[in-house]
Amino acid sequence: MSSPAAKALPDKTSPPEVDQQIGAGLRRLRRERSLSLVDLAARTNLSIGFLSQIERGKSSPTLRALVSMADALGIGLGDLFPPAGLAGDQTATIVRGSARSELQLWRSGIRKQFLTPHSEGSKLGLYIVEMERGASTGDELYTHGGEEAGLVMSGAMALSVESESWTLQEGDSFRFLSSRPHRFANAADGPTRVLWVNCL
Repeated sequence: MSSPAAKALPDKTSPPEVDQQIGAGLRRLRRERSLSLVDLAARTNLSIGFLSQIERGKSSPTLRALVSMADALGIGLGDLFPPAGLAGDQTATIVRGSARSELQLWRSGIRKQFLTPHSEGSKLGLYIVEMERGASTGDELYTHGGEEAGLVMSGAMALSVESESWTLQEGDSFRFLSSRPHRFANAADGPTRVLWVNCL
């Protein structure tokens, strides 16, 4: 089994609190399902050592690794988001702009803001994906369950699905089954923002 290399962007330093928060959440979810690291490694095709480093906050997971782990744990990607930590008027129906939870994949240069309320068993997730210059999900295509769609709000995004590749500009949109091998990257000289929908 191989672990995808975490691609560091230039001039980045580690924010250990982010990695530790994500790792602690993954460990809790794995243990709640009575899965060992060996079990999770077999389900994700990620090495036991890499999974252990993620859980201990010693390694920053890529989006590809997180999606694989969410699939293996039977949850949506939104369930891996740390809590926003903000009090306020937030119900099971709405999320205030000031109370969005956020996932920072700082090594990949990708930040995801979760726009839909946390709800156990929810099949739908709406996100704003922000990509720094040079950000990508990695060189390898990956798959997971569900379907996804999106709209490029600003910047430009390179999208590959199976053997086809496109460069999407502001205003362009997309949809594909997540079971089709895919990857994406920022294709702009500056940041790119994408409104993204995932449905399990």
